[in-house]
Amino acid sequence: MRGRPRTLDRRAFFSLAGAAFGAAPFHALACRAARRDVPPGLVDAASSPSRVGYGPLAPVRDETTRLPLLELPSGFRYRSFGWIGDPLARGLATPGLHDGMAAFPARSRRVRLVRNHELRAGPAFASRPIYDPNGCGGTTTIEFDTRTGSVVDGWVSLAGTAVNCAGGPTPWGSWLSCEETVLGPGGGNDFEKPHGYVFEVPADGTSEAEPLRAMGRFVHEAIAVDPDTGIVYETEDQQTAGFYRFLPTEPGNLPAGGRLEMLAVAGAPEADLRAGQATGDWRRVEWVPIDDPDPADAGPNTVFAQGREAGGATFRRLEGIWYGGGRIYVVSTEGGDVRMGQVWEYEPARERLRLLFESPGSDVLDMPDNLCVSPRGGIVLCEDGRDGNFVRGLRTDGRIFPFARNNIVLDGRPNGISGDFRSSEFAGATFSPDGRWLFVNVQIPGVTIAITGPWADGAL
Repeated sequence: MRGRPRTLDRRAFFSLAGAAFGAAPFHALACRAARRDVPPGLVDAASSPSRVGYGPLAPVRDETTRLPLLELPSGFRYRSFGWIGDPLARGLATPGLHDGMAAFPARSRRVRLVRNHELRAGPAFASRPIYDPNGCGGTTTIEFDTRTGSVVDGWVSLAGTAVNCAGGPTPWGSWLSCEETVLGPGGGNDFEKPHGYVFEVPADGTSEAEPLRAMGRFVHEAIAVDPDTGIVYETEDQQTAGFYRFLPTEPGNLPAGGRLEMLAVAGAPEADLRAGQATGDWRRVEWVPIDDPDPADAGPNTVFAQGREAGGATFRRLEGIWYGGGRIYVVSTEGGDVRMGQVWEYEPARERLRLLFESPGSDVLDMPDNLCVSPRGGIVLCEDGRDGNFVRGLRTDGRIFPFARNNIVLDGRPNGISGDFRSSEFAGATFSPDGRWLFVNVQIPGVTIAITGPWADGAL
């Protein structure tokens, strides 16, 4: 990176992470939370007179293409940008498979979006900054003007990595991009270097393209940072998955190293949390060590097996994770009795975990993936389901509602793209620091969308 990323104060990071400073004074929210066991910094939706959602969805035309790409509630509007093939700096084109993303403040009400590209095969899409010339994944950074709804700049910020699925923002102004593979040289692929790592990307520049090896080599999905401690929480997208934390030697300086651990349920070694769990029951947790976080011959379960043998808990496909109001929210995409998804809540200060929500069926919630906490207290869930995906809102009282539906059908515009993409997944949900815009990706064909409207009318 071009120097250390700039430091953000705690209030600025809450804006990035989506905590509810825009909804009400923090002390008022904290008092309300204490009465009902709602996380401090999140709105107690159960005592709110507002309706569950924002009303019925209907097709709304994109202000960029004039096509009805999304179905939204009345009063909301949006602009698409950052399409696959759109020009970037140095004559490069935007790669596809848009995935995880975070928004960072820039000057003059502009926002910088650092965005993953989950590409799996082929050469690197840029010559610098590069880790492995045969790694086709990485990140791009887009500067977006929230006043005009237009792109101001865009560049490649990391190249030569592989299967960059999600990640997360840090309090010091960077994005941590995660590789969802442990492949390396040999084994029928062209990689020149081992993969399965986390890479740091400053929001205002480019990455050094060096893996943070102490954070582990496994099938990474996403991260969330606790701004009080600097501890980084990591998820793993496997049918048998662990929930990890990285305790940095120097908080805010991840290249300095640290210690990797895996969550275990206190008094229940090797607990299986994939199904048969009661919603709302808090369980005490502890952490077990990962002695070899960067194994030379890493398989998909090598690091997980270390934690499991030490008593660690098993989840199914842990994907999205986000910090909000002193809690960490984690999605299990195929968790639950019907394997349609779980949302877990972990409270670091009290070392406890509970199942906040479990989908009873695909019509309610169909395999959630990325998530974020909104500035008004709700949780935004991106679906990666089997047929017709939604962005859904989850209130703190456990009630869920649809907010947006994928309606993308293209006829050659933009960039010569044609096809029916209504079953493509949503990804990368993140709010602008001022809380006025929700940015979200549609992975295929590859596009970023900025949505704005009457947020105060509901939980998001």
